[in-house]
Amino acid sequence: MGGVAIVTDSAADLAPTTAAAAGIRVVPLEVAFGTERFRAGVDLTTEEFWKRMVAPDAPFPTTAAASPGEFRAAFEELFGSGAEAIVCVDVADTLSGTIKSAAIARDLLPGREIHIVDSRSASMGVGLLALLGAEMAAAGRSAAEIAETLDRRTADTDLYVAVDTLEYLRKGGRISGAQAAIGGLLSMKPIITVRDGHVVQADRIRTRSKARERCLELLTATPVERAAILHAMDPEVEAFRAAFIARVPGGIDPALVSIEPVGPSVGPHLGPGFVGGVVLRAH
Repeated sequence: MGGVAIVTDSAADLAPTTAAAAGIRVVPLEVAFGTERFRAGVDLTTEEFWKRMVAPDAPFPTTAAASPGEFRAAFEELFGSGAEAIVCVDVADTLSGTIKSAAIARDLLPGREIHIVDSRSASMGVGLLALLGAEMAAAGRSAAEIAETLDRRTADTDLYVAVDTLEYLRKGGRISGAQAAIGGLLSMKPIITVRDGHVVQADRIRTRSKARERCLELLTATPVERAAILHAMDPEVEAFRAAFIARVPGGIDPALVSIEPVGPSVGPHLGPGFVGGVVLRAH
């Protein structure tokens, strides 16, 4: 293997095929439906998760951070395969204890070069950084340079999602009951974002179609280097992607705009019926 290995966690929402093609190791978070527990992306696929999520009388799913043991096993396997250093970019420290687990695992391997990067984001806000890191690693950049670049580029990452309700974020403990109540006033459709690792409302729009339009406006406010369209098995996601591509200032190569269904690590906090995206702003 040699060189620098890139590691992330399942809250990055990287499709298994995408991660494998880029050589990115994904450490799974845990998701539970009642007493049934699964490793996201390992024991429970994204498709299986959403079938359970929308099933009548299904228990509300809960998530738990990836364990230090999972990270240590991943790190040791990569070093055993010849990696000389590791850069691990994870879901925001403010949203999950996962990055703390990665740091514990790093400290259990003294003498090894392991850099931990807080994405200050979630979903493909993590995933786009991991993909950038993998490209830099393939180009022969050092682990220190990759980690510094990814940390700096967190400021260029924006996530906007138009959700049907804030109730799932409330149930998952990511916002307060008062915030959810305000978002539900007059049946408004909230647009959420992640700023400095915190979930906040970017806007509230009267109807779903207008909320999606506003989401597109926010995502295409400035030139974009690469992007990922996020959804919960939405049949209209291709149209949303096409509208996004058409509106990016200065244009964008469609190959740099992927469609990513949100998986078991982030999906419980958004609920069904949302669409949005993550952009890495051009700089």
